[in-house]
Amino acid sequence: MSDGDEESFKAVDLKQQAQKTPKPESDIQPQQSPSETDEHSTPSPEAREETVSSARTSVVKAKWTSTVEQYKMKRFFVLRPGTLDQAIEELKGLVDPSEDGTVQSVWLMAEIDHWNNEKERLVLITENTLLICKYDFVMLNCEQIQRIPLNFIDRICQGNFCFPQRSLLTREGEGVRVFWDKLREPSFTSRWNPFSVDYPFSTFTYHPVRSANEQLGRLCEINNFRDQLTLAVQKAHNMKPIPGKANGVLVLNQPILIEAYVGLMSVIGNQNKLGYCLARGNIGF
Repeated sequence: MSDGDEESFKAVDLKQQAQKTPKPESDIQPQQSPSETDEHSTPSPEAREETVSSARTSVVKAKWTSTVEQYKMKRFFVLRPGTLDQAIEELKGLVDPSEDGTVQSVWLMAEIDHWNNEKERLVLITENTLLICKYDFVMLNCEQIQRIPLNFIDRICQGNFCFPQRSLLTREGEGVRVFWDKLREPSFTSRWNPFSVDYPFSTFTYHPVRSANEQLGRLCEINNFRDQLTLAVQKAHNMKPIPGKANGVLVLNQPILIEAYVGLMSVIGNQNKLGYCLARGNIGF
C-alpha cells in the first residue's frame, strides 16, 4: 500500500468516528435518584410525631369540652327526668278554654328583657292567646302568666341582636320579637327601670339546653315558633278582627335592637344564669 492510500484511508476513518459520536444535549435535566425523591415525599419521623401529638391534643380538648358542656347541662332543672313533662301538663291545666281556646304548641324559650337580662320561660300558643309563663322548675309551680291576645299582635321581627352605638354590651345569635301595640311607646321611666314590665313587646331567643336532645331541640327552635305564631295570629285576626284597627300581622327580618348601654347587672346575671332554675351547689355552713 502507498503513502497516498494510507492518508485517504485515515481521513475516511476519522469522518466515520465523528458521525458515530453523539453531541451533548444541554436541555437534558439530570435525573434524581430514588433516594432523593423519597426524602421529599416521605415525612420525617419528627414531623410524624408532631402530627400524632397534635391529633391527640385535639381529641383531648374535644373530650374535655364535651365533658364540661355535659356538666353545665346537668345543672338545669328542666333536664331532670319528668320535670318538663310535668310543667307542660300543669300549664295546660291552667289554660282557660273559654278565653284561650285549645293549646296549639308549647315552647321552651329564653326571654330577654329591655336590660338584656335572660329569663327562662315556657311559651304556649293557643287558639286565641299567647301565654308567656314563668315556671319554677325547682318547686314545680307556675309563678306568673302573661296573656297576650293573638289579635292584638301586629308585628313579628326576627334577626340578630344589636345594641346602640355607645353600648358596652354584646350578644351573639338571633331572636324573635313579638309586638302587640305599635301605637304605644315605652315611657322614659320604663326604659330606665330594670324591673319594668309594661313594654309592648317580648323578645325570645334559644334556651341553652336546646342541644341536649332531639325533643328539646324541637321545643327551642325559634324559626318554627315564629312560623306557628304567625299562622295563629293571622287566623285570630280573621276570626276576631278589632274594630278601627288595621288587622293583620307584619313579619320582618331585621336586627333586634336592645337599648341597653352598661348593663352590669345583666352581665353578672347572664354569666351566672341567674334567670334559670339551676343547681348552684351546696350553700351553708
